[in-house]
Amino acid sequence: MAAYADTAADKQQSGSQASHATVASASSNPFFAESSLPLHYPAFDKISDRDYAPAFDRGMAEQLREVAAITANPAAPTFDNTIIALEKSGQVLRRTSTVFFSLSGVENNDALKALQAEYAPKLSAHRDAITLDPALFARIQTLYDSRASLGLDAQGVRLVERYHTDFVRAGAKLSDADKAHLKQINGELAKLGTKFTQNVLAEVNDSALVVDSRAELAGLTDTQIDAAAAAAKAKGLDGKYVIALLNTTGQPPLAQLENRALRERLYQASVARGSRGNAYDNTAIVSQVMKLRAEKASMLGYPTWAAYVLADETAKTPEAVNAMLGKLAPAAVANAKREGAALQAMIDKEQAAKGQPTFALQPWDWAYYTEKVRADKYDFDESQLKPYFEMKSVLENGVFYAAGQLYGLTFKQRTDLPVYNPDVLVYDVYNADGSQLAIFLADMYARPSKRGGAWMNSYVQQSALTGNLPVVANHLNITKPTSGATLLTWDEVTTMFHEFGHALHGMFSNVKYPYFSGSSVPRDFVEFPSQVNEMWADWPSVLANYAKHYQTGAPMPKALLDKVLATSKFNQGFATTEYLGSAMLDQSWHQITADKIPAADGVMAFEAAALKANGTDYAAVPPRYRTPYFSHIMGGYAAGYYAYIWSEVLDANTVQWIKAHGGLTRANGDRFRQTLLSQGGSKDALQLFRDFAGHEPRIEPLLERRGLDGQAD
Repeated sequence: MAAYADTAADKQQSGSQASHATVASASSNPFFAESSLPLHYPAFDKISDRDYAPAFDRGMAEQLREVAAITANPAAPTFDNTIIALEKSGQVLRRTSTVFFSLSGVENNDALKALQAEYAPKLSAHRDAITLDPALFARIQTLYDSRASLGLDAQGVRLVERYHTDFVRAGAKLSDADKAHLKQINGELAKLGTKFTQNVLAEVNDSALVVDSRAELAGLTDTQIDAAAAAAKAKGLDGKYVIALLNTTGQPPLAQLENRALRERLYQASVARGSRGNAYDNTAIVSQVMKLRAEKASMLGYPTWAAYVLADETAKTPEAVNAMLGKLAPAAVANAKREGAALQAMIDKEQAAKGQPTFALQPWDWAYYTEKVRADKYDFDESQLKPYFEMKSVLENGVFYAAGQLYGLTFKQRTDLPVYNPDVLVYDVYNADGSQLAIFLADMYARPSKRGGAWMNSYVQQSALTGNLPVVANHLNITKPTSGATLLTWDEVTTMFHEFGHALHGMFSNVKYPYFSGSSVPRDFVEFPSQVNEMWADWPSVLANYAKHYQTGAPMPKALLDKVLATSKFNQGFATTEYLGSAMLDQSWHQITADKIPAADGVMAFEAAALKANGTDYAAVPPRYRTPYFSHIMGGYAAGYYAYIWSEVLDANTVQWIKAHGGLTRANGDRFRQTLLSQGGSKDALQLFRDFAGHEPRIEPLLERRGLDGQAD
């Protein structure tokens, strides 16, 4: 059943049927048998696009035969002949799905897009064939009812409980008629989700801004301008410049571009995505998805989709989420408005000095004047940092070094394993005793075939049942220079530490059953360990080890680091408000019934009304994601985008505990690894936090960190 879990809908799955089966033979298809490479590392050099369809077909058929054997077993249900049999089922499907959905996010192409569109409904139907099988559920129900007398350890009992919960939430108790309707809904949601995802990626590329002259790009570095020229040349636009977009509302060049008209063009290109009435317009998809989710939730006995989702998270109810977000929003917006007043004052001052009329602060001005206010207030220009943050040094002398100090890990780069892109770095990871822990892949550069953002994924998950050790990967979207060193922003540095926190969660997994492996925890808990790992980015001994000038090797001056730390709460009103705008918008969409969901032409009006009702409609600070390109809520974070700040409560508590107990020490690292990181989903998530911290979560450390406690500068 772990193979089934690996094909969960939040990964936007896809695949093909028997018509493809003759394309690859058993001897040539790399998915039909486990990889013979170390730790079953994928044989990327042997995988071609034509391998996926027959492997999906065989994988689904094979798993259905395995499930049929379970239900046909005349023996009474036992833990081994039902639950463990499910855990071991679907190996071909697991291998195929893992690689396909990983590579479709990093090396997408027309063939993979077509496969995604074709297989999304087929894999949805496959999942339904398992979870809605009455004979299979009857066996699980029998075991669930007698779980206390099966002689299982705590992890075994929890596994039975989780299978029962998953099947019930998937509709196992519905009538036959309702099951049939649910299958239709699931198939349609799978198709719509795939289309939404493909539209977002296509329009990010299609909306890239074309600039006619180098002069218009004043404020960007020569390296950035050269990259823009290279991007234009790749599109056949010699002599012009192309600014690529990220999937967020705010675009990084807005902080540097001196040309206000160009800043406005860039901003408007960003926020129009998905709602321009073109081929990539997502408003109709949003409307349909929200209605189908609301209908599905009602069928399963929940008033709204948010109620359905949150029942299986640590938050438990929409009311709990609303209470937290509602407590944070007024203070965050008040802080943002104070920051906006400071930016307006800077605009007024500069315009007066130039003898020109002033203008009102707009969203495309925020990042640009924020840097001016930062420089004025702290005598600090963030560009001063970049020469000290060479990418590989940050990774090896920063991220890896901190893991070595905290957990005793060592890393050795290897070049003998195949990679799907020549820029991918591969490392063996070893425990303090010299035993191998995992293999780690680092895929750091942006490219048109790669989705936006930063994330971690597992190619192989740890399990004592299978004997597997982890193979995990981190993905960022750093602009690759046309030549010379790759120098990072501070945000990119902290993102690298953050994503490696996810990687550690996967690598440290030490559980018996595949179901519980790695970061298989509630969505509003999974960001917690990764956020904790960010604390080491500016830890003095860690920073001193990696923050060295890329040309001279000179260490970053302490005065510069002091400025970094002094500005830690600077612009937090903006950061918190843009996040809360999206988090509360997500809840607004998912806390209403189907009859309240607007048609396509009302989607943007609904968004505007929701932001106003939530109190986050400060015009100068738009939400981090607007609805038509809010990929999180079309995937695994539907009704769950609040998870980042919910997890940050646990993170802030944990950082406080670690600092109070000596900071970067093996004792603290070993405690965090043993009590929490190694446990995966084998225990209740909040109990894992209590096991580490020794107390219930408290919100005060988060309020203090984000300057929402009345102590902000």
